[in-house]
Amino acid sequence: MQKRFALILPLLLGAALLPANPPPDAQAAAVPSPATQVAKLTGPGSINDTEARFQLKATDLGILWDNGSGEILTAFGDSYGSGWTGPGGGAGDPATIDWRCNLLFRSKDRNLADGMTLDSAAEDRPGHAKQFLDCKKVDRDEHTVIPTAGIAVGNRQYVQYMSVNYWGPAGSWFTNYSGFAYSDDNGENWTKDPKAVWPNTKAWDDNFQLNALVREGGYVYMIGTPNGRFGNAHLARVPEKQVLSKAAWRYWDGKTWSGRVSAAVPIAIGPISEVSMQWNAHLGEWLIMYLDEQRAAVVLRSAASLTGPWSGEQVVVRGTDFPGLYGTYLHPWSSGSDLYFTMSQWDPYNVFLMHTKLTDDGVPTNLVTDPGFEEQTGTAPSPPWQLNGRGGIDKTNLGHSGANNAYLRDSIGQHQVQQNVAVRPYHRYRLSAWIRTAENNRETMIGVRTLRGKVLAEKTGGAHPQYTKVSVEVQTGREALIQLYAGFFGHGQDVWLQLDDVVLEEIR
Repeated sequence: MQKRFALILPLLLGAALLPANPPPDAQAAAVPSPATQVAKLTGPGSINDTEARFQLKATDLGILWDNGSGEILTAFGDSYGSGWTGPGGGAGDPATIDWRCNLLFRSKDRNLADGMTLDSAAEDRPGHAKQFLDCKKVDRDEHTVIPTAGIAVGNRQYVQYMSVNYWGPAGSWFTNYSGFAYSDDNGENWTKDPKAVWPNTKAWDDNFQLNALVREGGYVYMIGTPNGRFGNAHLARVPEKQVLSKAAWRYWDGKTWSGRVSAAVPIAIGPISEVSMQWNAHLGEWLIMYLDEQRAAVVLRSAASLTGPWSGEQVVVRGTDFPGLYGTYLHPWSSGSDLYFTMSQWDPYNVFLMHTKLTDDGVPTNLVTDPGFEEQTGTAPSPPWQLNGRGGIDKTNLGHSGANNAYLRDSIGQHQVQQNVAVRPYHRYRLSAWIRTAENNRETMIGVRTLRGKVLAEKTGGAHPQYTKVSVEVQTGREALIQLYAGFFGHGQDVWLQLDDVVLEEIR
């Protein structure tokens, strides 16, 4: 809706806010402050002077885990020496670029407010960090081998890695498999276990090619995504003493733990890539952080359980502030409301330590991302919101709250705003939204359907001349991914609808 409605809308501003009705034990969501850069950790001008100390001029990622003995181990991806010229990976003089597919460093630094000191590295000669996992360096075979997660169980260190077949278009790459390697000497020497691998499919769509790891209750849990940056997240676990036994892994199918990897259902909807996770004692919640490629932003979700439901995305870092951002990994020694994480930037192709403050928003966990449309930067809906029909984004303080709202307007046919969301199968949810319409809008709707278009629940009604909270409850059945929507059906007259403050919450 555009400013041409300004004359009639002031008459509607007296709509009263309806009281909320959250479940009594509803979990609140973690809300991050805008992140700040603490220090550059690698490359020229970094606090660790890695080029002089370890012949490391450029690198990416920065996988972090606690080794259980008072150190943080950090695994980097493709790394280069003095011949690197940038921007990005692989650019430079082949004779002196000194390409290593991966590196490993150690840190005892607990004062993260001024950065993270890298104390030592796994080396093949003094002053030269070594490649700790072998790789072929053959394109369309095995171009590189990159760590994606690490964890300690007892005195043994485990790394989950991906074998990259080749790099595709921006945000896309194709893996041969993911696998586990282990070290019994604090990361100095590593063995790839040939049986602890997850082969990719012929369609390049296996769900456990990039993984995050965490220990909880005697198990190692693994959140996995497909290769590239556009897949959903899935969950698996194994008794912590059987990490290398592929047959012992079980996959969350929405109700129980299945022995079939194909049974895994999404626990969070993509695009998700390079995910990391940890328990946050300050909030009493699990956190996952990753890059949302479509939004060009690093985002955070929270949940009371690893199986979900996971909150909608909360933006932590924007690509407009840090161009070319990716690869964020939570620091295990973050404490209280302070959350530290590593983050890569394509240019200068190095790793930084970042910081955000976490607060509890005090309201039940909302599974909807950008529920008030405040993250919308243009006049047309952008991901994760989708427009089906004619409409856009009002940015003129016409909403129920905040500056923005979505609108739909036309005279005939169906028009909707919609978003895909991951839910827990066989659970009940309540979808609610604040809706305002033209007085002659006789057929409005709000509902939930499968991604195949089957309606699971729908509330229909007539006009809402003042902002009105409209709700509908749904039982998800076997569905792990659903689509929520709101809109109207026109019958020949010019009508409009405004939508704001959309909430999807689990009913406990």
